[in-house]
Amino acid sequence: MTRECSFLGDLDLDGSVSFGEAERDGHAGDWGTHEDDHVRPDAVVYPASTADVSAVLAAADERGVPVTPYAAGTGLEANATPVHGGVSLDLTRMDDVLEVRPDDFQVVVEPGVYGSAVAEAVAEHGLFFPPLPSSGDISTVGGMIATDAGGMQTVKYGEVADWLLSVEAVLADGTVVEAGSRAVKTSSGYNLAELLVGSEGTLAVVTRATLELAGRPKQVHGGRALFPTLDDAAAAVFDAVRSGVDVAKIELVDATSATMANDYSGTDLPDVPMVFLEFHADHHVETEVEFCETVFEDHDVQRFEVAPDDDGMADLWQARKDLAFAVRSYDPDLAPLHPGDVTVPISRYPELVGHVKALADEHDLLIPCFGHAGDGNLHYSVLVDESDPDHVALGERVSAAIVERAIEFEGTSTGEHGIGTGKREYLVAEHGEAAVETMRRVKRALDPNDTLNPGKIFPETADGERVRAASDGD
Repeated sequence: MTRECSFLGDLDLDGSVSFGEAERDGHAGDWGTHEDDHVRPDAVVYPASTADVSAVLAAADERGVPVTPYAAGTGLEANATPVHGGVSLDLTRMDDVLEVRPDDFQVVVEPGVYGSAVAEAVAEHGLFFPPLPSSGDISTVGGMIATDAGGMQTVKYGEVADWLLSVEAVLADGTVVEAGSRAVKTSSGYNLAELLVGSEGTLAVVTRATLELAGRPKQVHGGRALFPTLDDAAAAVFDAVRSGVDVAKIELVDATSATMANDYSGTDLPDVPMVFLEFHADHHVETEVEFCETVFEDHDVQRFEVAPDDDGMADLWQARKDLAFAVRSYDPDLAPLHPGDVTVPISRYPELVGHVKALADEHDLLIPCFGHAGDGNLHYSVLVDESDPDHVALGERVSAAIVERAIEFEGTSTGEHGIGTGKREYLVAEHGEAAVETMRRVKRALDPNDTLNPGKIFPETADGERVRAASDGD
């Protein structure tokens, strides 16, 4: 038994504790953590209740033992990597849909439930959870809240934060708090629920969430538009959003990404820039589709194919969802660096896309681009030969240049993946030192011992220090 965490064996838990090497190795990193950066926790705890979470945190906080929340392990910025060891708190056994309230358009869930399970539970009531990310079948609600996830439908419906009504959460010292309200609006006090959104498990551990739902649209039309150049495609997206086209999904896929999707998913997408589209309405959806086509015609659209949703569109959307896997498996001699998800004001989107492709051409790098274009979000991966240090260094410089340009455009280093360890160095550039210091103060107020997920988000942790070192010493 590991000495530092031996106290866990004395706790009266409904869940379980493991000190086994295999369990610890399995929690040493997440999907976005390079194997060289894996850190094995000293123990893995699988809580079965809020009481379990509270007991573990209270005991760990008293002893100065770090606790890193863990969900599906599909994060992309090492959000769940226990960089200071200690306890990996795996919430995947708290995975129940506790209650569906169709009359109130609400569902109450535990943090370890997968998005796909939520969708299935509410579908029988004619409802859906609009901000569900495209990775909803491999990500949990707790993880979505922790990173303020978004998806393909953000352009119409917003992010997870916009559909979160209330949470039950456990603070670092084991205190259980309720934040938010079942009412769809409230002016009562600080919005603590939204404070926890995007905090990546550094302020509290969410143990229950009430989510708002929407009625399923009666009309769904989907399809794609093909363009001669990527510039034309990006400009068409901007023009559609600026013109007020009511679109539910508007996804950019460049020619490189289309080739990768075909190779991985067995699709037959043409190797040209394209935009995937989906429209939701209860009546007259055809009018919106025609409006969009008119806008796209001003940007030399070559083909515009949109019709009532069918199995063919399901295949296209699956190919889009699989792109992250497709990029990784495309070339065995090349590996993606940091998975990019910069987001900029929509007016700067075409310029950002052009900048990325110019960098790819200038440095002879393979950089597939795709993303939730309607909300200004661009996903990209700089592919490098990991056996060549110079090639890796070049890729790092180009990756940094893309993020820096997004911030120059008054955008963000991360639209939905979170900061984790991968984007810490950009926090001050994006928000300013005063704002970042305010974040640190919130962290220290709620977690003075830096128990919860230390080493994440803040720039001062980039060299391995913990947030408390900035004021109290370590």
